[in-house]
Amino acid sequence: MKILFFVGAMNAGGAERVAATLVNAWAARGDEVVLVPTHLGSSRSFYPINDNVRVHWLKQHLPALPLPSALRKWLGMRRVVRQEKPDVVLSFLTNVNVATLLSLRGLSVPVVVCERTNPAHATNVGRVLGWLRRRYYGTASAVCVQTSDAEKALRTMVQRLPAVVAIPNPLPNDIWHIQRQESVEKETPARVDALGRLVPAKGFSLLINAFAEVAEQRPDWHLYIHGEGPQRAELERQAELVGLKDRIHLPGRTEYPWHELAHSQIFVLSSQYEGFPNALLEAMALGLPCVTTDCPSGPADISQQGKDARLVPAGNKAAMAQALAELMDDRRLRGALGQRAAQSVRDRYALDVVLQQWDQVFKQVMQKE
Repeated sequence: MKILFFVGAMNAGGAERVAATLVNAWAARGDEVVLVPTHLGSSRSFYPINDNVRVHWLKQHLPALPLPSALRKWLGMRRVVRQEKPDVVLSFLTNVNVATLLSLRGLSVPVVVCERTNPAHATNVGRVLGWLRRRYYGTASAVCVQTSDAEKALRTMVQRLPAVVAIPNPLPNDIWHIQRQESVEKETPARVDALGRLVPAKGFSLLINAFAEVAEQRPDWHLYIHGEGPQRAELERQAELVGLKDRIHLPGRTEYPWHELAHSQIFVLSSQYEGFPNALLEAMALGLPCVTTDCPSGPADISQQGKDARLVPAGNKAAMAQALAELMDDRRLRGALGQRAAQSVRDRYALDVVLQQWDQVFKQVMQKE
C-alpha cells in the first residue's frame, strides 16, 4: 500500500509525534510512505523518521507563479499527489485537512482527514476555517477523530459527514522498555505527579487545592507538576498560600517524562478538557495508579468509565481530594489499580492494535473508491 501523509510541520508536538510513530511503523512493515509537511518554514523533523519514509517538504514543490500563498500551497499539494499516485491520502489537523480536500478535488484518490482535538474545545479554528470545515469535510472519504466525545461533537458541528471513525493515539513501542520497579513504593518522599503546560485548562490550581486538603494528614507525600507556561507565578503563589511551598514542586518541563513517572506513586490528570490525554495513557502504561477528571475528551474512554483509573467530575475539588486520599492510604490498592491499568491500555492502545484500526479504514475507503 502506498500512503501519502500531509501534516503541518514536524516540530515538537503531540500530532507530530503520532505522525512520526505511524509513518515509521508503516514503513517498517513494508508500506510505501510519503510524508509531506506543508509548513513553509523549517525543513527538519523534531522526531526521528525511518529512512524508508520519503519526505517531501511542500515548499520544494510550489509553482513559481505570482499567486496568493494559499493557492500556491494547494497547487503544490495537488502536484505532489499527481506525481506520487498514492493508494490513499491521509492528513492531520483542521487547516491541513481543509487544504487537502480543496487541493485534491476531482482527483480519484481516497482522502482520510483527521481531527486531532475535540472540535467543541478547539481554540485555533476561526470563523473562516470553521466554515470551510463544515462545507468540505463531507467530501472526504472518511474522517478520523481520537475519541467518542470528539466524534459526537463533530457530528453536531458538521452536517453530511462521511464515515467518522474514532482511532486513538498509539502507545510508542519505546514505552515498554521503561520498567517501574516495586521499590518505587518505598521511595521517600512519596510522589503525586502531573504533567502539562501551565495554563488554566490543565486544572493545576484545582489540583493544588485538592492536594492541600489531604496533605496535612499525610506529611510524607509531595506534589510534582512538570511543565512550563504563563501560569507558573500564579501556581507558585498558590503553593505558598496553602502553606505547602516546600512540598509542591514545579520543576519545569522535563525531556524524560517517562523516567519521572517511573519514580512516582500516583499520577493525576486535572484538566478541564483535553484533545487526547497522552500523559494519562502513558502513565497507565507504566503501571501508575491514576486519578483523572472526567473531562472531554478521552479520560472516560481510556479509563473504561473509571474501571482502570479513579474518574472524578471535572472541577470537583472534594472528589479529587477523596480519590487522592484513598490511593495515598492504600499501597495494595495502588498496586492493583496500576497493574490493571497497564494491562488494559496495552491491550487497547499498543501500536500494532492501533495500526489494525488504520488498516481497516484504509481498506474501506479504497474499496469505496
